[in-house]
Amino acid sequence: QVHLVESGGGLVQAGGSLRLSCAASGDIYTISAMGWYRQAPGKKRELVATIASGSGSTNYADSVKGRFTISRDNAKNTVYLQMNSLKPEDTGVYYCNAQKLRDYGSEVTVHNDWGQGTQVTVSS
Repeated sequence: QVHLVESGGGLVQAGGSLRLSCAASGDIYTISAMGWYRQAPGKKRELVATIASGSGSTNYADSVKGRFTISRDNAKNTVYLQMNSLKPEDTGVYYCNAQKLRDYGSEVTVHNDWGQGTQVTVSS
């Protein structure tokens, strides 16, 4: 299992910025990708951004493209989410995710670990 700890959430005004951090520990050596998800009040958890461990390729939700940037520091086993031009609709609990894949040829299994979440509140 991978242990994930998020930090950096808080209260900001619209147009402001926050930088979230996710520190990974435990069985981290076979992580295939890491990402950030968020859950707004009354809504389901949604993907925000992902970054692949091997290639470093990134993927973003349409709602955050151009405003958010996911990055990693392999030496620190840490993933970051730089959030700029924040909007009230960005408000929610942000969760860090670590994904592991097992390729058996005809079958791929997926395992996910999650952090405890950090609250991001954007006021108008």
